[in-house]
Amino acid sequence: MLRCLHPWWLSRGWTGLPLLKRHLFTMKLQSPEFQSLFTEGLKSLTELFVKENHELRIAGGAVRDLLSGVKPQDVDFATTATPEQMKGMFQAAGIRMINNKGEKHGTVTARLDKENFEITTLRIDVVTDGRHAEVEFTTDWQRDAERRDLTINSMFLGFDGTLYDYFNGYEDLKNKKVRFVGHAKKRIQEDYLRILRYFRFYGKIVDKPGDHDPETLEAIAANARGLAGVSGERIWVELKKILLGSHVNHLVHLIYDLDVAPYIGLPINASLEEFDKVSQNVEGFSPKPMTLLASLFKVQDDVTKLDLRLKISKEEKNLGLFLVKYRKDLTKAADSAEPLKPYQDFIIDCREPDATARVWELLKYQGQHGLLGDLQQWSVPTFPVSGHDIRKVSVSNTEHSGHPLGASVMLHCPPWSAQVAVPWAPAELAP
Repeated sequence: MLRCLHPWWLSRGWTGLPLLKRHLFTMKLQSPEFQSLFTEGLKSLTELFVKENHELRIAGGAVRDLLSGVKPQDVDFATTATPEQMKGMFQAAGIRMINNKGEKHGTVTARLDKENFEITTLRIDVVTDGRHAEVEFTTDWQRDAERRDLTINSMFLGFDGTLYDYFNGYEDLKNKKVRFVGHAKKRIQEDYLRILRYFRFYGKIVDKPGDHDPETLEAIAANARGLAGVSGERIWVELKKILLGSHVNHLVHLIYDLDVAPYIGLPINASLEEFDKVSQNVEGFSPKPMTLLASLFKVQDDVTKLDLRLKISKEEKNLGLFLVKYRKDLTKAADSAEPLKPYQDFIIDCREPDATARVWELLKYQGQHGLLGDLQQWSVPTFPVSGHDIRKVSVSNTEHSGHPLGASVMLHCPPWSAQVAVPWAPAELAP
């Protein structure tokens, strides 16, 4: 249940960067998803912060999810306490802390009742270079909200259910709008990866594609080159999420229209017509990100170049190379009686553990949904003769008969050999 308490306008000066004018909107959230967060560990955590007179709230994406009626998978917390104050509190309470790598950025991870709680001090970005930021700690909740990327990710939620929304994030969420906090150009130049985060959340939030703020698109196009300085690993994380989200066709075309593609490893002369066809083929069949991406590639070298830029996994690279190589050559049999046979033969002959999964992705790529279902019900026939069985065969009798041992084994399992071409079978026994 949502209940509006009071909106009020507030703006004030600050000795550092100018403060964005804000309309602080508050309301009460009481929902089953919110109540389900209150584990014994979280109750103990909130009691400790209250006892020490430090504010603690749920922050960012978890608030967005809760307002959407979804229980968040990960919950981040923000606080007015500094890292040193948190460490002192936890040590005095006998609470173990883990993963101290985040302390310089203001993050302390506490472990209570077999749960990890990641808590970050409110921060102000003092200096940014498009990839990293030097921060100062603050107790001003708006200043922290102002440094976040999108309005829907800039909200906080108190443990009494009070929502704190400084930049109309809740209204944007209700209206399925994705907007940057403040000016898009400034937010992007603080961290160029926010270009891809904009596309990702657009695919996550928006119902129908096509409605973009012109200022946002202009800012993306003007700053796309900044992505060249962002690590490939960070880009690949975001790009995969875009490919797994909604409105993929629209967003990939936008990536090309705004000249973002060359800076994230995608080919300049992509096969967009092939992509249009494949994006329709795979819809509703949960393709892997590379299955969609491969449709943009004209040659295998495009996959290699992507790998050099994004440092994709060996499995992802091999899938891309496979799809580009076999998308036209490995197709269903002309004989409609056994349309699956070319795919089955390939899997058997390939003898690689992930061959079946690759062929599944190929069938999604090709739009062969019926064959995909049939192949998912099929498994490689198991060779019916074990080493123990072979030892029971009279080798001496086999030798006298003039056939090699392999032929003798084949004589014992003709039904299996009829399904599988065995390379060592003699010509008269080969299926």
